[in-house]
Amino acid sequence: MRRFLVAGNWKMHGSRAANAALVSEILLAGQADDGPEILVCPPFVYLWEVGRSLKDGGIALGAQDVCAEAGGAHTGEVAAGMLADVGCSYVIVGHSERRALYGESDQLVARKFVAAQREGLTPILCVGETLEEREAGRTAEIVLRQLDAAIDLAGPGAFARAVLAYEPVWAIGTGKNATPAQAQEVHALLRERLAAKDAKISACLRILYGGSVKAANAVELFAMQDVDGGLVGGASLNGEEFRRICGAARKPGA
Repeated sequence: MRRFLVAGNWKMHGSRAANAALVSEILLAGQADDGPEILVCPPFVYLWEVGRSLKDGGIALGAQDVCAEAGGAHTGEVAAGMLADVGCSYVIVGHSERRALYGESDQLVARKFVAAQREGLTPILCVGETLEEREAGRTAEIVLRQLDAAIDLAGPGAFARAVLAYEPVWAIGTGKNATPAQAQEVHALLRERLAAKDAKISACLRILYGGSVKAANAVELFAMQDVDGGLVGGASLNGEEFRRICGAARKPGA
């Protein structure tokens, strides 16, 4: 059975004082054998301090982005090796905000995916469609194109050490979210695409849902067969809310 993963993406929020308070609340969720793996992704400048606060708490540390290059003259960028050096085990690549606001192409995201794995990090590859694309009936085309870019560059075997996240752009920070059935439909589509390349790896791949995940809808979303947890944005900044989402992350019978 695939173990749930609940990842908190703090985006560009936080301060040293606010982070300390939030981490103390999140640590109360702890890790349990029958519970989800828990991950937090603070802004770059807080990674080291938050990582030290999480030490021995059983909660993983991740970054929100990574440079596709291994190092060198790339002012303002952060290499995968640097993230690993400060204790990260995961990194988000291809978040819709990176794609939309900073013009990241499918090919650049795929290179970041490879760069992360080269340094032993587990990439969380984000895919998702805009409202206009969904209304035009292009959801499958868009999410499969984004997935295929990583498969083509890294190979299907790379997904044995990766996580996929479906985040409908129209549901991010809007208070709207895909219905459980809508989420399941896309998650199943993504799993089927990888299964055509490698059925064993596809069956083990964790696919998260991201898009206004909150305690009120987490139970229904996580009950879907191909939903293996959540990539949580705004709700991850509220310790109690985030703990409740983690509590909802149980497979039936777990």
